[in-house]
Amino acid sequence: MKKNLLLLTKKITISSIAKIALTLIIITYSLIPHVAKAQIKVVPPDSIQYQGELYQKIKAKSTYPKVVGYLSFILPLETLTVSTGKFSPNFSDHTSSIGFPIGINVLYSDKFGFSYEITPTVKASGGSSKMSNLLFDPGTMFRFSHGFTIISRLAFETSGRYGFTPVFNQVYARTKDVNYFVALSLPTRFGESEAATVGLNLQIGFTFN
Repeated sequence: MKKNLLLLTKKITISSIAKIALTLIIITYSLIPHVAKAQIKVVPPDSIQYQGELYQKIKAKSTYPKVVGYLSFILPLETLTVSTGKFSPNFSDHTSSIGFPIGINVLYSDKFGFSYEITPTVKASGGSSKMSNLLFDPGTMFRFSHGFTIISRLAFETSGRYGFTPVFNQVYARTKDVNYFVALSLPTRFGESEAATVGLNLQIGFTFN
């Protein structure tokens, strides 16, 4: 009788232990996801780590440097000879000139870029016309809000003249494919045994997006 009681007690004890162990295993597995979540570190927005991660995301999405081309035409409106103070309009003495600037802008940011421009000029006079000059005028671009840009260009002409050209450029219309702009420039020229001159030019064109 005693042996049977001992065997029954052992069976009950083993069964209870097994149930307890199984219950502990179930509880442990149910707690694992919560433990994993608790190990996730919340980074405050003002921390250096957060700012660094945000910068990396923005940097990955950056579109710079960006290269865009443009086409335009330019009309010399007036030219001032510095030594004499005399103004010479473009459409005087049955003579007129028009240029066709073609260029590439390399944009490094929303604030800065570099422009490479070549301008062939056609001159009409006395019933005939010819290409009278070729201008190469690279320059730095200082970009501002609302599509306004100041370009400081150097100028080298096949006619022998050289100098610099400040340009004040404004985008006035935007589309998906092109941006339309208008610009005023002040070409300042020296050399070729001629007096220094300062001109006023009007340029109209568009850039490819």
